[in-house]
Amino acid sequence: MPPQFSPAQPLIELVAAHRAGNPLGIASICSANRYIIEACMKHALQEQSLLLLEATSNQVNQHGGYTGFTPAAFAAFTGEIARRMHFPLERLLLGGDHLGPNPWSDEDSAAAMRKAARMVADYARAGFVKIHLDASMHCADDPATLDPQVAAARAAALCQAAEEAAPEASVYIIGTDVPPPGGALAGEPLHITPTADARRTIELHRQAFEERGLQSAWQRVIALVVQPGVEYGNDFVLPYDRLKAGGLTRFIESLPGSVYEAHSTDYQLPSALSQMVEDHFAILKVGPALTFALREALFALAAIEKETLGSSPLLDVLERAMLSDDSHWRKYYPGTERQQALARRFSYSDRVRYYWAQPEVDAAVQTLLQRLQQNPPPLMLLSQFLPVQYWKVRNGSLSNTPLDLIYDRIIETVAAYPIYRFSRE
Repeated sequence: MPPQFSPAQPLIELVAAHRAGNPLGIASICSANRYIIEACMKHALQEQSLLLLEATSNQVNQHGGYTGFTPAAFAAFTGEIARRMHFPLERLLLGGDHLGPNPWSDEDSAAAMRKAARMVADYARAGFVKIHLDASMHCADDPATLDPQVAAARAAALCQAAEEAAPEASVYIIGTDVPPPGGALAGEPLHITPTADARRTIELHRQAFEERGLQSAWQRVIALVVQPGVEYGNDFVLPYDRLKAGGLTRFIESLPGSVYEAHSTDYQLPSALSQMVEDHFAILKVGPALTFALREALFALAAIEKETLGSSPLLDVLERAMLSDDSHWRKYYPGTERQQALARRFSYSDRVRYYWAQPEVDAAVQTLLQRLQQNPPPLMLLSQFLPVQYWKVRNGSLSNTPLDLIYDRIIETVAAYPIYRFSRE
């Protein structure tokens, strides 16, 4: 543990307090969408809490990822939003998710690992304080199933790159839940991580860290990623079952100073999220559920725009964009043309999130916001399309402006997650 205060200290103290018997947790917001980030900052301001934002290796890397952001650019982007939202920068924590060779898995392992090491070092230098080391994916010259010992050795090599770039600045997460690309498929069994596998993951990583002289960094490994049995697909959600995950809960209780990080917690009931925190899943990642809420709000506002102003181009523009570039959804949405059309707009997997930043779609969104800013939604249509927000507007707790309505719909989702307040005093 670092001897003096570091930006990662809040997460270190969260884990310490959790393991001391206080069932604290924190949401990890995995999104580069500015509306999501703004809404989550607004919520964190209201709650006077920390905000943990994550980027994945595919979203953000030294080549720009699919968002166009390098780690430094993403840090600058979120910092600028924080300044505009008057959100204290000391309460903004950045994390990197699944940092490993995955973006270059079609290359030989040596080349992919060189690029992964550069990426992890860039994350550390840019001030990302929470780094999930995940080298479990196989590269072009690897067997289809990678030896866990090799994966651990590669994770340790990546840790060394981070430590050399920013010594003792980060906390680390190890392990993987091996999520199915695009979510689970209906009818497929979801296997909860066996405790024996969790134990082996920890032991192999500890040995790999020690072999590289990374004992200090090992003291800052605060969480293990496992599959607790939660997942979602295009039209279903697999809920948390604490009885089935009981073995994992008992196992982590035998490891002082450690908690779990749970991925794919999107769409879980608030009661399930509370149970997960009680069962030591103290870091809960969420992303598509938030962009799903954004999509719901925009679709509702488009319906209001059409009813009040006679037309709304947004849904047609979005559909054309998704059909002209189907690379983000085609392999995830099987079925007939009608089933695919339904999934494109409404799937829990929410592949729509890849299209909001496209210029023609963003222009349609801006037009919608401008028109409804000038022509506020009538209350009876708010009741029809955004009923929760309708009552907040009625009682004066929410402004009837399109941006505030969008924020509030997103906050509805993020408010189900735990918050963590931290002060240096």
